[in-house]
Amino acid sequence: MGQLKQLLPLKGKPMIMHSLDTLLSSGIRDIIVVLSPDSPAVTAVNKLPIRIVFNPEQGSDMAESLRTGFRAAAESSNGILISLADQPLVTVETVRSLLALHMRNPDRIFIPQYETKKGHPVLLPKNLLEDIFYGGTLRDIMRKYSEKVLLVPVMDEGVVLDVDTIDDYIRVLMMTEHPEPAKEIM
Repeated sequence: MGQLKQLLPLKGKPMIMHSLDTLLSSGIRDIIVVLSPDSPAVTAVNKLPIRIVFNPEQGSDMAESLRTGFRAAAESSNGILISLADQPLVTVETVRSLLALHMRNPDRIFIPQYETKKGHPVLLPKNLLEDIFYGGTLRDIMRKYSEKVLLVPVMDEGVVLDVDTIDDYIRVLMMTEHPEPAKEIM
């Protein structure tokens, strides 16, 4: 997109702040944000009750960021919620429902599903995410443990709306400024 999309403005604050506000409001106690060492996002988030860790490998894939975040996770954690900073419309209710499901079934992988599309955040048992250190990706882990995957139907379109292009960003802007007309346009 030619700029750091997580810092694009949305309703008066950077997009990453919407994602973090959702996580903070959901009751998660240990929030780890993985950034590159020179990321200007540090300034936007450094006053929040979160931990910032740095992925030292510039231009690496998402799996390397997951490895970096996993290394920083509290040893007492039994689950890892993987939330993306470019999905600012995920609701607190969705995150809370994933957390509640995890409390009842800590050995399952929970993936929110809006209509027919799988989305994020994804919640995994911490021990399964250890496979990320053996050259795999999150998708590889999902395939390997497919019998543990539970799709969670949600009424939250935010789980499938990520901002990867200018058109995506415009759509999210329209949805937040004029929720009803945006749905009619699509």
